[in-house]
Order: sequence, then C-alpha cells, then structure tokens
Amino acid sequence: MAKKRTIRSIPQGRTPMVERPAAERARDFAEVTCGYTLDEAVRESERCLFCPDEPCVRGCPVGIDIPGFIRQIGEGDVRGAYDVLTGTTLLPAICGRVCPQETQCEGVCTVGQSLEPVAIGRLERFVGDRAIAEGWSSRPDIEPCAFTVAIVGSGPAGMACAADLAKAGCAVTVFEAFQQPGGVLRYGIPDFRLPNEVVDAEIAKLTRLGITFRCNTVIGRLFTLDQLVGEMGFDAVFIGVGAGAPTFADIPGESLNGVISANELLTRCNLMRAREFPERDTPLGVGRRVAVIGAGNTAMDAMRVCLRLGAEEVLCVYRRSRDEAPARAEELHHAEQEGITFHWLTDPVEILDDGKRGVRGLRCQRMELGEPDASGRRRPVPVPGSEIELECDTVVFAIGTNANPILGQTAKLRLDKRGYIEVDEELATSMQGVFAGGDIVTGAATVIEAMGAGRRAAAAMKRYLGLADPDVPYAPAGDAGLFGFAADQRDHARVRVA
Repeated sequence: MAKKRTIRSIPQGRTPMVERPAAERARDFAEVTCGYTLDEAVRESERCLFCPDEPCVRGCPVGIDIPGFIRQIGEGDVRGAYDVLTGTTLLPAICGRVCPQETQCEGVCTVGQSLEPVAIGRLERFVGDRAIAEGWSSRPDIEPCAFTVAIVGSGPAGMACAADLAKAGCAVTVFEAFQQPGGVLRYGIPDFRLPNEVVDAEIAKLTRLGITFRCNTVIGRLFTLDQLVGEMGFDAVFIGVGAGAPTFADIPGESLNGVISANELLTRCNLMRAREFPERDTPLGVGRRVAVIGAGNTAMDAMRVCLRLGAEEVLCVYRRSRDEAPARAEELHHAEQEGITFHWLTDPVEILDDGKRGVRGLRCQRMELGEPDASGRRRPVPVPGSEIELECDTVVFAIGTNANPILGQTAKLRLDKRGYIEVDEELATSMQGVFAGGDIVTGAATVIEAMGAGRRAAAAMKRYLGLADPDVPYAPAGDAGLFGFAADQRDHARVRVA
C-alpha cells in the first residue's frame, strides 16, 4: 500500500514548464510554452495529495476526475490518464492551455494552501498532447437512435453538447457561421497560445463520433430556428453561438480610421490569416504605435498579436490597477516579458483625429481606486486635472462583448434586457425543443464553463427526448416501468421473442 502523502513529503516546488525566450517568440506565432516531458509530468504528479474530499473536482465546471488522471500519470500510464480525462472532456489539449485553472481547480487545490498548487492544467495539456501525438481516441460503442439534433455554433459549448448527444446515439449536425469549425477557439485565440493544429486534432475526434459539421452556415440568415425544428425535421436544437459582438466605450473619435475591435483584429489574424498578408488576401493594417484598451485575456492576445505583426510599441490602457486586471496571471506575465507598455489607472476619454480622419493619439484621464463596485473590484474614480495624451495611430477596443442580435431578430426566443437568451434551469429556451448555453446565455465566460453548459444542456436534451442517461439507468423508486426503465425512455433495444 502506498504511503500517504503529506505537504512535507511531496516535492515542495511546482515543476516549471519551459518557455521560449521572450525576444525570440515576440517575432513569430509559434507556441510560447513547450509543455512537460514525461519525467516532468511524473514529478509534478507526485505533488498531488489525493485528498478524500477532492476540492479540485468540485472546482472544475465539468467535474473532471482530476486525482484519477493524475494518479495514472504517476504510475506512468499516460493512456490510462487519457481514458480518465475523456470520460468527461474530449478537449484536454485545449483546456490544459486556455482554462483559468488558477481560479478553478488549482484555485482550490489543498496543496495551494501551503505551497504552489499542483499544476493541473499543465498535466492535462501533457496528456492531451500525448494523445494527439500517438493518435489516441476514446470512441465508445454507440447504439444509434432515431433522433436528429442540430447544434448552432461549434465553439466549446456546442462541441461539448454535440459529443454527449452523439455518444447517446443521436445523429448530430453542427452548423458553423465561419469557414472552419472551432468557434472562439479558432478565431479568438492566437496560435502562440493555442495552435490551430491542436484545435484541428480535437475536432477530428468529434468527427470520429459521427458528428457532421456544416460551415459557412449562418442560422438566422440561411435557415431560421423555426425551419430547423420544422421543415428540416430536427428533434432538438442547442444554441451555443457565444457572444461575439464587440463593445466600444462610446467616446469621441471611435469612427476614425485606425479604430478596431479586438474581435475583428483576432478574427482577421487567426481565422483569415491576415498575418500572412500579402500571401493571404486579408489585410489588417496595424500601425506603428498601438493602444489596446482593456486588460483581460482578449486584450493580452490583441496586444501580443500587434507586436508580432510589426508594431514598434504596444500600449495597454486600463482604468484599474494591475491587481484588478481580469487577465490570467500567466498571460499578463508573458505580455510584460515581451515588452508591452502598461498604463494602469488610465481611462480613455477621446480618440484624437490627425486631421485626415485617422488616429493620432488617445486623450486619457488618470484614475484612483475608490470603494468596491458590484464586481467586487475597487471602482476607478477620475483624478481632477490629470488628463494626458498618449501618441498612437491604432486603437483596439478589448473591453468585452455583447450577444449577436441575429438569432433574436429572426426567432421567437425570449431574451433578457441585455439581449442574451433566457433559459430555465434545464437550459431550455422559450421555443419548444430549443436549448441554449454558454456565453449567449451568461455573457463572456471561460472555455471550460461553456463546455460545462454544453454538457448540462445535453443531459437536459436527452431527458427531453426520452433517452436513457447511462448515469441514471433505472426508473425512480416505486416506478418499475418496463424491464426497470422509466416509461418515457424511448431508446429501448428491440427484443425478438421466440
């Protein structure tokens, strides 16, 4: 029997992960971090205490068996670790890279109360990368049923929902507005943080489950939701289109040439490959000196992209302090390493015209922090007489997103006052048979939270369709049903009686 681990007996330091030098990586789009080797992963796995109450599992929005897959790594069984992971998630190589583990599983890690927490995200990435390199897949035996399901949007919520329904035997079709599947994973996150090859490999696993992807299909324009559940004959629909409409600050000068949203910047660069212009026919036109407004993960991505596109200087302009910045600590650290100039406690009030309808600068006001607001962060308060001007020729807004209005305009969906889709506790919308989850319901959230919503919706859709849930295979107590199954479960196997 293995000796019980304690804080004193485990490796005290978190196993570092090799990163490419900042001066080198800031000139290209190759991945910044290099991932663990097997020896490094095994060493880090030795820091897990295998707590009986498993706080890390509760901290994960999809409930991954974190101690289970880490135990397999420690035993040198990486394939076993992959099998544990894929019992809950089909995207370990993605989640291991982009999920904010520091505020989720690692944020509640018991080891983290005394030392640095176990590097759960790095271990998940290690397993996911090994699976891609070795060509592993985890395809369960699937018994087809009679139901067809449409998924609108191929981002994290849509992919998680599609996978669970495909495993239940449904014929699943995913409709994607862009020319390639992946949603925000494809258009919103640069290759130096999430390589497209990783996204391709994870989507290929969904294709092997029998899921069909239809790209260049805008639901609400080419087809309506009513058509999907009506003449096209889908038995249920899930909406996971995200919230990609950009937010601006409503300050003078926003209509000038040289003002762009981070969404458009990243979509052009990542999905449309503008970084390869003129070999690719998508221009971008980032200037010499770029100011990015905001300090979240999208802002960090936009700033680092501009640096790689040739900007001489990139400024971050944020109205709160570094401590309040919503970006992941790792992304902020990488941006600082690469030479981004930060203007904390600085609030833009006007974009300045160069006289030719272009940008020549940004007028800002210095701020100080007051009492906490509804978000729990200290509210920025203007400092009288503190206006300054920052020289720039490009301004990028990265201050949040809104719901795209197309679906709300073309379907009888009930929306909330912000324009997001209203759902009940089952994630069902006001339209019969139509469910929704992810950013289009909650507003901007994390990849893993969107996946969690997709899986919750899939479970509700299976109940709606009367499909047996393998986790709850029998009828409730007192209702024996037929052969132990509830009467409303319609996926019985046919039995021929002699």
